[in-house]
Amino acid sequence: MALLFITCGVQGSGKTTLAKRLAGGHRAIRLTADEWLHDPYPDQSDDQLNERRAAVEQLQWGIAIEALKIGCNVVLDWGLWTREERDRYRREAQTLGVRMVLCVVDPPREELIRRLARRNTNMPTGAFHVTEDDLDKAMAFFERPTPEELNLFDKI
Repeated sequence: MALLFITCGVQGSGKTTLAKRLAGGHRAIRLTADEWLHDPYPDQSDDQLNERRAAVEQLQWGIAIEALKIGCNVVLDWGLWTREERDRYRREAQTLGVRMVLCVVDPPREELIRRLARRNTNMPTGAFHVTEDDLDKAMAFFERPTPEELNLFDKI
């Protein structure tokens, strides 16, 4: 049975690092919206790139479905900040008959600020510049999974 891993956390939390490790350790394809958004459009503003995010994630989800159907493991390296989003993908994974693992990465704010300062100084491919104000807005919007929600997902 194929495995679908989804990452959950704000910018700088370590989602992509974890996603790369999961992809290698579980022979999975890794789909990262930020890389698809940033690399082809390096001179566009964050607002312009974010307008494209829904279309990119929809395309990546279509690829994920086809891969899961043929038994390929998939890592969605997205943020999935809301319970509603996570529930949607969990239901769709159940419909496909695949196992789904929720990978929450939630370091303390101080650690996030340190990581983002390093990342902003030496911007990796596919990453966006994130200010402390951006981080605070994200943290205010982020819906951390509850213990009840975590119990709805498979464990590895």
